[in-house]
Amino acid sequence: MTQIRFASPHDVPQILAFVRELADFEREPDAVVATEAMLEAALFGPRPAAEAVIAEGPDGTAQGFALFFQNFSTWTGLPGMYLEDLYVTPAARGAGVGKALLRHLADIAVTRGYGRFEWSVLDWNQSAIDFYRAMGAVGMEEWTVQRVTGDALRALAGR
Repeated sequence: MTQIRFASPHDVPQILAFVRELADFEREPDAVVATEAMLEAALFGPRPAAEAVIAEGPDGTAQGFALFFQNFSTWTGLPGMYLEDLYVTPAARGAGVGKALLRHLADIAVTRGYGRFEWSVLDWNQSAIDFYRAMGAVGMEEWTVQRVTGDALRALAGR
């Protein structure tokens, strides 16, 4: 049976390893620039930017993780949860770990009074899309993600 718990600073190396495995899966192996120090500060510093949960098997082996943060909807007037990353190791896939992680996060969202639980998925990852639809997720077909990073972000800031 999978156990899910909130991550601790001790889990940061495992979280970074999972992030790198996820980047490999998403065909972006060189895109990860995060370090353990950066993740530790973001998750456990004086003003945490995100939270993470770890899924463990019966023997205590980490099988996956989810990293999420609070967002806000002006339309609902309520905070929401944005799932940045969900990753399950290849060996644990198909055993209900991903479903357990999503259910755990949904429970956190409901307990905290959030109005939404949302995330993005790559358009080529049909197995993930099918899985999310089976869990009740609805695609936001008319919405597209916009992003500004690096030099473009600095230019937009006037720097």
